[in-house]
Amino acid sequence: MQSILENLMVMMYNEKFTEAYSNIQFELKAPKGQYNSFAKYNYRSCEDILEAVKPILHKYKANLNLSDEVVVIGDRFYVKATATLMVEGQSISTCAYAREPEDKKGLDGSQITGTASSYARKYALNGLFCIDDTKDADTDEYAKQNQKTAPAPAKQTFDSTHPQWQRILDAMAQGRGSIAELQKLYTIPPHAEEAIKAYINNSKK
Repeated sequence: MQSILENLMVMMYNEKFTEAYSNIQFELKAPKGQYNSFAKYNYRSCEDILEAVKPILHKYKANLNLSDEVVVIGDRFYVKATATLMVEGQSISTCAYAREPEDKKGLDGSQITGTASSYARKYALNGLFCIDDTKDADTDEYAKQNQKTAPAPAKQTFDSTHPQWQRILDAMAQGRGSIAELQKLYTIPPHAEEAIKAYINNSKK
């Protein structure tokens, strides 16, 4: 049986963990440092969150670990990312999933998995640190962010390495945007254009 002193020690460690975890969540301000000039919205990446949280982790002597594994659900491959925060001798974890696209024509397999991993890690971190990434483009906050943040140069290369590749492909498959409109904003290599067309065609089947 645990002694009263041991019980008090456990309670004290639990309180320290809860306080440190709460403070990290409260102090973390992860800006939306990326801009999508095609869909015209600001967004935060996994890297934005990590850069913002590192000084706070150091302040509270906490550690953050990110890990991935590929899992099969039904007949589709998903990347499962786990974010684990360790502080005051205790830990807490959250998981998130991102699906790899079914059609890999013209795409490098490692790039597809890497993009899915980045998405999954971002949303695992969102869950761990209570970051809300669901604000719509027509909210007041979105308008204020667009007034403060200058858009990135329009003529970037758009291919499978672009952080918003999957999101834009899904939007185009739903009829929101076309390759011609996308070409006004990005330089699209031939292999990427073929991959976009194949993805849209397969989505209609």
